Parts: sequence; C-alpha cells; structure tokens
Amino acid sequence: MNKKVYCVDIDGYNAELPIMQVAPTLDIAFFNLHGNQKLTEHCGKSLAKYLTDCEVLITAESKGLQLCHVIARELNQEYYAVARKTKKLYMQDGIDIVIEASITTGKEQHLYLSKHDVDLIKGKKVGIIDDVVSTGASLKGLEDLVNLAGGIITKKAFVLAEDAAADRDDVVYLAKIPVFPHN
Repeated sequence: MNKKVYCVDIDGYNAELPIMQVAPTLDIAFFNLHGNQKLTEHCGKSLAKYLTDCEVLITAESKGLQLCHVIARELNQEYYAVARKTKKLYMQDGIDIVIEASITTGKEQHLYLSKHDVDLIKGKKVGIIDDVVSTGASLKGLEDLVNLAGGIITKKAFVLAEDAAADRDDVVYLAKIPVFPHN
C-alpha cells in the first residue's frame, strides 16, 4: 500500500509528512516531532535564531514541549512556561482560559498555566512556540494566557505555517505547507 506523503524542506531538513484526514472533506500533512530527536534539534536550533530578543518562552503541551526545550537551551534560558491541557495538582493557584477547536483537536479545550509559570512570564518579553500554526486557535489561547499573566508577546514562532497561516505577518516559521480539501 502506497501512503501519500507531502515532502517539505524545513530550513534544509527534508521531511516527508503523511497525508491524513482530519475532517470528511479535509486532509492535512501531519507533522509530528515526538520521538524524532534529529528533526527536533534541527527545528529548535533554526527557530532559536529568530527568538534572541525573548526573555522567556511558552508552549502548549504536548508537541511543542521538546521543541521549546531545544530553543530554551540554545538561548541559555533555564526555564520556559508550559500551558497544560488538563489542570494538575500543582496548578491550583494558576490561571486558565478556554480556546476554540483547533484543526487537529476538533473540540474546545482549556489551557492552564501554573503560578510558577505566571510569575516566570509576568513583565517579560515572551516568545510563543509551537510546532504548527494553522487556524490560529491554539495560538490565540497562548496569546490570551500570556496577556492574562502580564507578559509581553514579542515573537510567535513555529516550525510550519499551514495554508493561510503562512500569510500572517505576525508569525515566524521555517516552512509552509498546504491543506488538501476534497469532496
């Protein structure tokens, strides 16, 4: 069986992304950093160059975690903030927001930030990190958290910009990918 893939050059790294259905009339090129240390290192080091003016980074679990870790290491930042999708025991005194459905989740979600991470970003220049920007729903959630915590959004950086997100002038990304509508 031949699997359909989309080939993309990610700042010099050639990746084959499987084409997967996310809705009855829509397929996407699925990007997954989990378990791929070589790709994660490459993307993190490439994105770090765009984030040197950020004092702290934030990402949402889970696919942004290892990417943010590499970028923070490259920028010599000891800590980064992590927005969680479920409220953990240590987050009882933190903040949370509701975000619209994203292209991959298809349902409303919550994002939670611990008091430690709120204190980490308060008054600081913040870089928002994630693997892919598409509809902007996840990004808006992270923006709302940073603003609620008193951070100053300085950069929004992604490995890939999907479809119309590549036309946004408020994000940086390493490569763009299309979506694949069908009947």
